[in-house]
Amino acid sequence: MPKLKTHKAFSSRVTVTGSGKVLKQTAGKGHFNGRESGKTTRNKRQDQTMSKAHKRAVKTLMPNL
Repeated sequence: MPKLKTHKAFSSRVTVTGSGKVLKQTAGKGHFNGRESGKTTRNKRQDQTMSKAHKRAVKTLMPNL
């Protein structure tokens, strides 16, 4: 059986921590941000953890986790 390839577009958008958590960037940072409060803007700077519901999809796209 051949090796499973990593989905490069997905792997460039996420980071895997040492404990196995998958971090992604917060959505909604492109434009129309002047209308938001400073608190919302600051919170969007932090990475988010992907939910456990997406675990099977992540495993399919990145089999080497």
